[in-house]
Amino acid sequence: MANLVFFHAHPDDEAISTGGTMALSADQGHHVTLVVATRGEMGEPVEGVLDEGELLGDRREAESRRSAEILGVEVIEFLGYRDSGMVGEPSNADPRCFWQADLEEAATRLAAILQRSDADILIGYDPNGVYGHPDHVKVHLVGARAAEIAGVDRVLWATANRTLIQQATENGAFDEDGMSEDERVDRSEFGMSEKELTHAIDVSAVLDRKRASLMAHASQIGDDSFFLAMSDDLFTMAFGTEWLVDAARYGVSSQRQGDLVTSLFD
Repeated sequence: MANLVFFHAHPDDEAISTGGTMALSADQGHHVTLVVATRGEMGEPVEGVLDEGELLGDRREAESRRSAEILGVEVIEFLGYRDSGMVGEPSNADPRCFWQADLEEAATRLAAILQRSDADILIGYDPNGVYGHPDHVKVHLVGARAAEIAGVDRVLWATANRTLIQQATENGAFDEDGMSEDERVDRSEFGMSEKELTHAIDVSAVLDRKRASLMAHASQIGDDSFFLAMSDDLFTMAFGTEWLVDAARYGVSSQRQGDLVTSLFD
């Protein structure tokens, strides 16, 4: 059995990007560790969800732990940095935030976890952090350096299939009305093109748990959110496959849909 470490920027990112792969891996007997860089303090809470005096970071950490239980995660760790907020916000300059963290220091923190976990594979984000969020980009940079320090040879990038997203948008499958700022992104820069992808993981067998893990993040994902309001068929289309890129194969050769690998271990 393998030791897998999934590295994410904020609580709920694990559910959105790799929840299905995490659940499948746990079901297959692999050891799954979740590392979260921040506690998501800069998120926008759903109205009325927080108790009086409750801090958003505390709630989001608790939600991450519940999500991890649902997905079969054995260990969850937080790197201890503050949420940097969206691109261009004043919070990007906060010296406590992940975006401002010293690369070597942050990578050393993550490397220690990789070594404790005896990690075989590290799963982070693509070079643009899927959609350009400062903390997501930093996950990519920190993950790459931490893998070098810890001697983890296999690094995979969680991403999105930009080609399919653009096709779905052109066909009217996604309606931006009512989306939050996080949900309404420039899809021309979202994820990576299909020819760049190396892995397509079919997670349809565990979509009920992926959806439950999303629901665990109730401070950010309400019942009327983009993620939960869609029909079962649309949810399956949007989230039934999780897309990754093998860092070692990136740029070596163009990928075609028929060439995509369907297991983390190939």
